[in-house]
Amino acid sequence: MIWIDLKNKYPTSVIPNWDPKAKAQQWIPWTQEKWDAWLARSKQLVAELAALDAAGQREERNALLDANRGHWGELKDWLLALSAGKCWFSEVRELYSHYDVEHFRPKKEAKALDSVVRDGYWWLAFDYMNFRVCGNVGNRKKGGWFPLKDGSLCSTFADQCEESETRYLLDPIDDDDVDLIAFDEEGKVIPMPGTSEWDQQRVQETVTRLKLNDHVPLAEERRKVWQKIDDLIEDFKAAKARCGGNNPAAKAKLLEVRSNIREMTSRTAELSAVARWCVLFRNDPLLSKLVS
Repeated sequence: MIWIDLKNKYPTSVIPNWDPKAKAQQWIPWTQEKWDAWLARSKQLVAELAALDAAGQREERNALLDANRGHWGELKDWLLALSAGKCWFSEVRELYSHYDVEHFRPKKEAKALDSVVRDGYWWLAFDYMNFRVCGNVGNRKKGGWFPLKDGSLCSTFADQCEESETRYLLDPIDDDDVDLIAFDEEGKVIPMPGTSEWDQQRVQETVTRLKLNDHVPLAEERRKVWQKIDDLIEDFKAAKARCGGNNPAAKAKLLEVRSNIREMTSRTAELSAVARWCVLFRNDPLLSKLVS
C-alpha cells in the first residue's frame, strides 16, 4: 500500500514524470475552468441522486450512478499519475490486472463482516476524495465490502459523519493506515509489529478482502524484491568492510549498491514499500539513511 496525499493534490497540478522513458509530460494539468466544471457537474449529479433517494426511487438512483460512471473515469489518469502508475493498494503496475477507479466507500451498498447489507454512500459517488486506484483483482473481490467496528457511528446522507466512522478497510490516503502494513521475507503482507489487536484485525481483513496475499504472482514478486534487497544489503556490508584505507574498487562498489537500494526504495518504484521495510527491518542506521 502506498500513501497518497490526495487532500492536497488537484488535477490542475503539475505532476513529475515517473517513467524515465517518457518523452512528454504524462499528466497534462487541467485548467482551473475544466476542474471547476467537473466539480459543478458532480454537485449537480449528487442533487439528482438526492432527489431520487428522497422519492424512494432507489433503483433509479442506482441507474443514474451507472449512467455516469464516465464522470469519475475522467480522473483515472490523474489518480494514476499521483501514484507513479501504481495500484494504490498492491503497489504494482501490471501484476494486479488493469486499473479501476475504486470508490473507497461503496456507492450502492455496503456489506458488513457478516454480509449484512446497508445502503451505500451514494452521495460520495462523484466526490474525488472517495476515489482510489485499485487493480481489478482486489476491486472485484472487495465489491461493496465496507464493515464498521461494532458500535461505530455510521454515516448517512442526512447525517454525514464519515470521519467519525471506525472502519476496517485501510485507506491509502491515511498515512497512519499505511504505517500499519509490514511484510515478511516470503512476500506476505503482515501487520506492523507492535500494533494493537484492533489494527491487526484491520490489516488482516483488508489483506483478505483485497487478495493482497492470495494473489500468488503478487506475493511472489514481493518475495523477489525482498531477496534482491537482502543481497544488496550483504553487498553493502562487504563493500563497507573493504573501504578502509585506499580501496577505489570497494568505494565504487559501495556507491553502486547505495544507488541500487535508493532506486528500489524510491516512491516511484514498484513494491517500494517492501524494499523499504526490508531495509528498515535490519535496524542499521547506515542502511536506514538510504531510505530516509
